[in-house]
Amino acid sequence: MSTAPLANDRFLRALLREPVDYTPLWIMRQAGRYLPEYRATRAKAGDFMSLCRSAELACEVTLQPLDRFDLDAAILFSDILTVPDAMGLGLSFAAGEGPVFARPLRTRREIEQLPLIDPNDELGYVMKAVHTIRLALNGRVPLIGFSGSPWTLATYMVEGGSTKEFAHIKGLMYSDPASAHLLLDKLSRAVTDYLNAQVHSGAQALMIFDTWGGVLSPDKYREFSLRYMEKIVAGLIREHDGRRVPVIVFTKGGGAWAADIAAIGADAMGVDWTSDLGQIRQQVGHRVALQGNLDPSVLYAPESVIEQEVERVLAAFGHGNGHVFNLGHGIHQHVDPERVRFLIDTVHRLSRRYHQA
Repeated sequence: MSTAPLANDRFLRALLREPVDYTPLWIMRQAGRYLPEYRATRAKAGDFMSLCRSAELACEVTLQPLDRFDLDAAILFSDILTVPDAMGLGLSFAAGEGPVFARPLRTRREIEQLPLIDPNDELGYVMKAVHTIRLALNGRVPLIGFSGSPWTLATYMVEGGSTKEFAHIKGLMYSDPASAHLLLDKLSRAVTDYLNAQVHSGAQALMIFDTWGGVLSPDKYREFSLRYMEKIVAGLIREHDGRRVPVIVFTKGGGAWAADIAAIGADAMGVDWTSDLGQIRQQVGHRVALQGNLDPSVLYAPESVIEQEVERVLAAFGHGNGHVFNLGHGIHQHVDPERVRFLIDTVHRLSRRYHQA
């Protein structure tokens, strides 16, 4: 895809542990309900999936935080559940309840009948959005494409929606591991194809969101989550348009397995706020860059506290390359956008001394 050269490539360089003059920053769920302009566009779309399926509206909301803030990356506006939706499980979003699947997977036969998808066909609307956003960015900052991890997607597909107990998916994992592995293998192939299609459409970095990997015990995490992310990473396009396509893997609650995550071949590892960034850096060494890891709730605090917490995260990582600043998970919907502006400006200002030769 031929477009304008990048005016700001600090995010990509940081993911590859190359020198930068300040720590780049983006925010998980940066296009979201905390922005009044997003709420207006979502209302215009009618519902969440209509917003996702319109390339023009997805582009509009992707650019909204970039027009407001000095961010160092854009992320495709979409949802992690587009892949299971394309597999025919009947996704909808109930008001106040989150995602719901009309046809959850509960039997071996249902898993066996799950179709493989062509991302350029069933998920062509996502590829159109990626292409549209990349053109609209015109080289301002890199564009991140993403997917949910197989384990996280399987959790929603088997549970039928959000859960606190994980009874159905863990019940399947323990009582019929062969069927669980069949589902996860199908999903790993689908996610690999999906992410590669995003690269061909214009994504310049990729992220795998393993939202629910942290609910597993260590041995089950390695068997049912990490192993399939490793398969995906091995199958991804890593060079495109003459440039490396960095891959970030993020397991929420996965700090205890940092060394294992760092060994699967990704370029970077996301870290949530329950881990010490300095300790994680010591464990992984120079194998991966690190992304994170401010507690999203810090953004409810006064500016003096935000500045103090930014300095704490920067100092925890320390001097040198390979850090992308981010929240430890998605931004909360009731955060004041002016706190976000202060956060971004503070990270850019305070981080410069950590990159001096």
